[in-house]
Amino acid sequence: MYFDSLPGWLSWQESLHPVAIDLGLERVAAVYDALNPNHRKPLTITVAGTNGKGSCVAYLEAIYKAQGYRVGTYTSPHLIKYNERIKIAGEPVSDELICEAFARIEAVRNDHSLSYFEFGTLAALDIFWRAGLDIQLLEVGLGGRLDAVNIVDPDIALVTSIGIDHVYWLGDTREAIGREKAGIFRAGTPAIVGDNNPPDSVLATASEKDALLYRINHEFRYARKGATWDWQAGGRCLHDLPEPALKGEHQYRNASSAILAVELLSKRLPVSEMSIRQGLESVSLAGRFQLFPGDIPVILDVGHNPDAVKTLAAYLSDYFPGRRVHAVFSMMKDKDISGVLNIMDAAVDSWYFAPLTNPRAISESALREIFLQSPVSKVCFGFTGFTDAFNAAKNQAQPGDVLLVFGSFFLVSDCLNEFEKSELTT
Repeated sequence: MYFDSLPGWLSWQESLHPVAIDLGLERVAAVYDALNPNHRKPLTITVAGTNGKGSCVAYLEAIYKAQGYRVGTYTSPHLIKYNERIKIAGEPVSDELICEAFARIEAVRNDHSLSYFEFGTLAALDIFWRAGLDIQLLEVGLGGRLDAVNIVDPDIALVTSIGIDHVYWLGDTREAIGREKAGIFRAGTPAIVGDNNPPDSVLATASEKDALLYRINHEFRYARKGATWDWQAGGRCLHDLPEPALKGEHQYRNASSAILAVELLSKRLPVSEMSIRQGLESVSLAGRFQLFPGDIPVILDVGHNPDAVKTLAAYLSDYFPGRRVHAVFSMMKDKDISGVLNIMDAAVDSWYFAPLTNPRAISESALREIFLQSPVSKVCFGFTGFTDAFNAAKNQAQPGDVLLVFGSFFLVSDCLNEFEKSELTT
């Protein structure tokens, strides 16, 4: 089956595989072997974790771009256009490149059924090895051990923070989830762990695989000093680094992990200290503490699990202390919504539920029941979608208040799409 447009390919892929998420490497590895029998690839950093994956990829991309290297990044999900998932030199690749890759995949797929995500992963890998890249940065979609990204052997494996999320697929404990995330480790290859308190399973997996383990606060560390900070690993020290452009205490851990990856690859891909500094200052990431300033600032964040919203609550406390926060909110029904509400209750003054059309999204009736069991007292329902809920929150906000749109990627995507089409923030 072949199509002459990207929407045509994507629509077909969504209906091709019986389930949207199907962890396992056998099918996708077989197609990859046929697509790229010599497994040609650029230098590769693979990033897994519950929270912080996108930030680490963003730091790495910004640093390598500052040095002048040709960088490819594969991330998911996208917020506005599918092409955001596959970038070269910081820019989404064209529809034409993706369609050509899909056609090559379909030509060798035979009877192997591939999911939407697996098609995208193979397309990114195919595009990247043909593009003459210096390095590719691959973000794991779900888990690590059985995620399609793991068909590629990385030169550096980086695991960020480990929290409770995607329990149906990964397990309901940090130990079980940590073992899945650590599945990206390889023998004799650096395994960077950016979690302050990693599950024992992560460390055990590194040992079992004979990976070269680097843990934050052990083999590498950072220290804040007012408006600057220091980074250190072994005998290598970087002093008076600029504050990361991505805000929050957790971003120092993410930036530190990214810097270590850069340093460990420096013999093969040298990077100057100046490029590291430039990368820290220039990095950006849509949908993570994304700020639209104004009399009533708007903040977008895709935090959708307890660990992620703890950092969001801390960010609001640090950067917007004492200000009323009106939250436009929605989540998928398989998330720990009660845990998120309990954490965010003290930070949010009023809530506005924005229903989503995604079949995985929580329904209004189900969310009403969850809110009744929560400490939240001021919540508004009955909206037709994001725009309706956002306008209601905006009408209640006064100068100096904050509008917060957070929860699902799909909600933040709806928000950014509306911002592109209108002037909702003004």
